[in-house]
Amino acid sequence: MDLKNVCVYCGSSPTLDPAVEKEIRAFGSALATRGVGLVYGGASRGLMGAIADEVLAAGGKVTGIIPKALEGREAAHRGLTELKVVGTMHEREQLMFDLSDAFVAFPGGYGTMEEIIEMITWKQMGIHGKPIVIANIGGYFSPLLQQFELAVQKKYARTEDRILFGVADSTKAVLTFLEGAPVLSRKAGDWA
Repeated sequence: MDLKNVCVYCGSSPTLDPAVEKEIRAFGSALATRGVGLVYGGASRGLMGAIADEVLAAGGKVTGIIPKALEGREAAHRGLTELKVVGTMHEREQLMFDLSDAFVAFPGGYGTMEEIIEMITWKQMGIHGKPIVIANIGGYFSPLLQQFELAVQKKYARTEDRILFGVADSTKAVLTFLEGAPVLSRKAGDWA
């Protein structure tokens, strides 16, 4: 894996699915073992807290980014290597993008889906060529992936857009994808 930092999008709410937590913890441990830092939303609970705990326990680097509006509502993880507080959610998303070499979405809520779709859209527009993986643990993202496929079938998206991201159903598959994923070099507008 030739990556310095991976951005992980996931839920800050507690999950009721122990299989998802097991996978995200395994992914966090694998990142640290490979010397890859974690960039994430900075929360201490839910899947966000679980992955940060695991990376830190394995001696890895964790950068959390929290917007000022969430400072009091979403408890920042206390053990982070680095905590960055930014003014807005837009600044948070931009900084997460700037600091990361790849993006992985594990199960989460609206924010998780918004963030990973934004990275896919940016890649489609030629803003970046960084690897993107949707960790479809337990089929969580299957309805969203079906919607993406419907967009292609109905010609709202192009057939070529299917290469913008990978889909994996386990930590091992996510890592395999990231280890072999090329960084695409496109000029803005080449894919739009």
